[in-house]
Amino acid sequence: MTPRLRLRRAPERPERPPVGYKIAHAMLSADGSRVGFRGVSLGSDIVYGPIDEAECAYGRRHRAPSRWCACGFYALHRDLDAIELTCATEYRNAVLLEVLVLGRYERHERGLRFERQRVTRVAVGRCACGLPAQGLTDSGEGIPGWRALVSVCGECVGHRPWLEFAAYAQRAGGRLVAVCDDRLPPTTSHVQPAAGTAPAPFPTVDDDALVPQLAAEAALLQARLDWFQVQLARLTGEAG
Repeated sequence: MTPRLRLRRAPERPERPPVGYKIAHAMLSADGSRVGFRGVSLGSDIVYGPIDEAECAYGRRHRAPSRWCACGFYALHRDLDAIELTCATEYRNAVLLEVLVLGRYERHERGLRFERQRVTRVAVGRCACGLPAQGLTDSGEGIPGWRALVSVCGECVGHRPWLEFAAYAQRAGGRLVAVCDDRLPPTTSHVQPAAGTAPAPFPTVDDDALVPQLAAEAALLQARLDWFQVQLARLTGEAG
């Protein structure tokens, strides 16, 4: 029998509220005055603010999180576990959030499900050109009332509207910090570098080191060819 999950009530003013890590899509309101975050799985059509209370993603009228429902905010205990999620193609432009867990919560092996949260830190990947990001700009995607944002550097933004990290934090009420984190993948946005920006060259390989690498590749190709010929002979009934 599956053990019943227990809801633990956090103290009214905990000295150290639990900290969690999650990924989300950074959003900007249509009038440009507010920032928000859109989830990547359950409740992905809901945009929540830097300080917010969870809603039931199924539209049920009960307080989240409920032990009889999957609603509520979710976060992982370790930032590296959240960063691993950004390797997935559909999450490459997601940002990493550090949140304070407030209100009721459930503690699980890898993370928490909880009632309220405060986003304290937003980390983004490098610009698509490879330079450290300095802010966020319109990705060209969004949902009604909200535009999705992606990281960008000062060289690539050109004449596009953008929010430098300080301005982004100000629109969030000034209670969070936004930074570029090299552990996250560069954005896959189609923002093109400004004219005159040279692309970064591929790393060079010393000729002496290249020879054994090519020899190993040739040996592997030959082994695969030998295997293919054996299988072809077996299928056609010819002698090996």
